[in-house]
Amino acid sequence: MAGQQFQYDDSGNTFFYFLTSFVGLIVIPATYYLWPRDQNAEQLRLKSLRRVHGRCLWYRLRLMKSQQSIVPTLKKAALLFGWVVFLLLAYKVSKLDREYQEYNPYEVLHLDPGATTSEIKKQYHLLSKKFHPDKGGDEAAFMMITKAYAALTNEQTKKNWELYGDPDGPRATNFGIALPAWIVDQKNSMLVLLVYGLAFMVILPVVVGTWWYRSIRYSGDQILINTTQLFMHFMYKTPNMNMKRLAMVLTAAFEFDPRSNKEATIRPTDNIEVPQLIRELGNINVKKKEPPFCYPYSLKARVLVLAHLSRMEISEDLEEDQRFAVRKSPALLQEMVNVGCQLTMMANSRGGFHAPRLVSIENCMKLTQMIVQGLQETKSPLLQLPHFDEEHLRYCVSKKYKVRSLQDLVSLKDSERRSMLRFLVEEKYDEVISVLGSFPHIAMETKLQVLDDEDSNNITAGSIVTVTVTLTRKRMAVRRLQIPSPDVFRVSLQADASKAKTKVWQNNKKQATKKSKKKKLTKKKAPQANGSVDAVAVPKEDDEEGSDKGSESDEAEANKDSPSERDEESDKQSDTEVDEIAGDDEEQEWEALQQSIQRREKALLETKSKVTHPVYSLYYPDEKQEWWWLYIADRRDQALVSMPYHVCTLKDTEEVCVCVCVCVCVCVCVWAAEREESEESSLRAK
Repeated sequence: MAGQQFQYDDSGNTFFYFLTSFVGLIVIPATYYLWPRDQNAEQLRLKSLRRVHGRCLWYRLRLMKSQQSIVPTLKKAALLFGWVVFLLLAYKVSKLDREYQEYNPYEVLHLDPGATTSEIKKQYHLLSKKFHPDKGGDEAAFMMITKAYAALTNEQTKKNWELYGDPDGPRATNFGIALPAWIVDQKNSMLVLLVYGLAFMVILPVVVGTWWYRSIRYSGDQILINTTQLFMHFMYKTPNMNMKRLAMVLTAAFEFDPRSNKEATIRPTDNIEVPQLIRELGNINVKKKEPPFCYPYSLKARVLVLAHLSRMEISEDLEEDQRFAVRKSPALLQEMVNVGCQLTMMANSRGGFHAPRLVSIENCMKLTQMIVQGLQETKSPLLQLPHFDEEHLRYCVSKKYKVRSLQDLVSLKDSERRSMLRFLVEEKYDEVISVLGSFPHIAMETKLQVLDDEDSNNITAGSIVTVTVTLTRKRMAVRRLQIPSPDVFRVSLQADASKAKTKVWQNNKKQATKKSKKKKLTKKKAPQANGSVDAVAVPKEDDEEGSDKGSESDEAEANKDSPSERDEESDKQSDTEVDEIAGDDEEQEWEALQQSIQRREKALLETKSKVTHPVYSLYYPDEKQEWWWLYIADRRDQALVSMPYHVCTLKDTEEVCVCVCVCVCVCVCVWAAEREESEESSLRAK
C-alpha cells in the first residue's frame, strides 16, 4: 500500500487558499447583516410621522441622531476594507501556479486521446528535435516528453497510468498543511507558543467568563436578578401598594445603581442640583431611612422620575440621567407586574400568605402610562395633547362643555370643539385634531366556551372556561361612526323586538278568527354591547305564511284528520325538526372548534413583529409602540383570575385565549401600556 506523507507549505501558496476562504466566511455574512439599510426609507418613515409626532421628544432626538451619527459610515468603511482584502487575496490565489495537476501523456505530446502508435512516434520525434538539450532545448520539457512517450508505448507504464494515474505506479499520498513552514521552525517555537497560550489560555477564558458572569446576573427580560428579588420582597411585604410607595420601589432598582450598572452615573454636581429639585418637588419621603430607599442612587432616580412626571425643567446633565431612568422604567414596571402574577400564583397554589392586591398590579400599569406620557395621576388626560397647558383646561371643564377626557373631546361636534379650543390658532388646532385622530380605540369582544363539555355554551360555577378575546384597534376619531354606544345598541334591539311582537300578535289574531293553528314562537339570543343577553321573540320561518287564503281551505285541511292524529303528527314533525337543528348546530360547533384550534396552532408557529403603531408621547425619549395588558379580574375580591397577557402585536385585530375557572362575576380588562385608556367587559357565571 502506498504510504502517506504530511508536509507544511514551504512556498506558502496553500496558505493563501486558507486565508482567502477565512476572510470570505467573515466578509460575506457581515455584509448581509451589518451593511446599513436604506437610510432613505427611514427618512421617509419619519417624514410620514412628522405631522403627528413632530413635537415628540423621541422624534426630535431621532432626527438629531440620524444627522450626527457616524456609525453607518464606519460600518461601510470597515466592510469595504474587508472586501478589498478579500479581492486582493482572490487575485493572488488566481495567479498561483497549480502544483498538483492530473498527468496526461496525450496532452504532453499534444495529441488527441486514442492516437495510433505511428502518430505517437512521429510526434515524439518532432518534439524531441525541438526540446533536446543537445540542440539547446528545455531539459525538463524533454524529460516530460520522453516520459509521456514511454507511457504510451510501453505496456507496463501504460497500464500503471490507466490504473494509478502515473506511469511509475502508485506513489505516496501527499497531504499539504495550509500553514507556512516558518510557524513550525525551531527558531520561532517560543513566539508561536506564546501566541497560542495567550489566545487560548488567557483571552478566550476571559471573554467567555465575562460573558457568563454578565448573563447570569440578568433574567430573560434583561432585568437584573437582584432587582427581581427586590421587587418580590416589597410586593410581598406590601400587598396593597399605593402610587407613592410604588414609585419608591421602582426607583430602588439596581439598574440605577452605578455599582451594578455601568450605564448609571453619579455626578459631583448631584449634591447641589438634586437637593434643589427636592425642594421644588416637596414631600417625596426624603427622610425615610429604610434601605435601599435612602441610598443616593435611589433618591436621585426617584427625584428624576418625579420631575419627569411634573414636567419640570432641569439641567442638561440631569436631563441625560433622567432620560436613562425614564427609558428603564417601563421594562422594570413590566417586571413588577410579572412578580405580582408569580406571587398570586404562589398564594393560590400553596396558601399561607396574602397575594398582592389587584390595585397594586393596576398601579404598575398606571405608572407605566404616567411615565410614558409624563403626567401625574391627578392631572387631566387632555394634557397628553400638544399645545395644552394647565391654563387652557378651564375652557374644557366649563359648565358649557364639561370635557374631562379624550373621549369627551372626540364626542363633541366639530363646531363646538372649535369654539371650545378657540385659544388655538388654525395650525395648532389642525395638529391637535391629527394627534387626536391617531389615538386608538380598542373594541373588545369576548366568547366563552367549555370545550370539554357537551354543551360548550352552558357555563356553570366551577367550569373551566376558555375565554377568547378578540381585540380590534380602531382610530378614536371614527369611533362615533363605527362603534355604537351601549344605549343606542339597546334601543335598536328593543325596536326590533317590538316589531316582531306586533307581527306575531297580528298573525295570531287573524288565525284565531279563521280557526287556523297557532304559531310557535322561538327565543333568539341577541348579545348586547355590555355583555348581557336579552330574549327577543321572533316567529319561526316556517310559520310566517299569510292567513288570507280563505277559511274554506283551512277548514278542509282541518277536517282531513282527527285532532289527536294531527297532534301526534305535529309532535313527530317537531321532534324531527329539533333533532335536525340540534345535529346541524353540533356540526357547526365542531367545525368552528376545529377552525379555532387550527388558528391557534398557526398563531403559535407564526412570528409576529412587535412593531405596531408609534405612541404619541411628548416627553418620552424613545419611540414607544402600542402595547396592551389583557387580564381577567375579580373586582369584588380585588384579585386576579388570570395572569395579565402582554399584547405586543396588535396592529388591527388580535385574538387571545385564556382559560379560567368561573365561580363568581369577573371582568375582562384591557389596559393601554402607554396612555390613560382602558376597556372593561363583565362576564358572569350562568
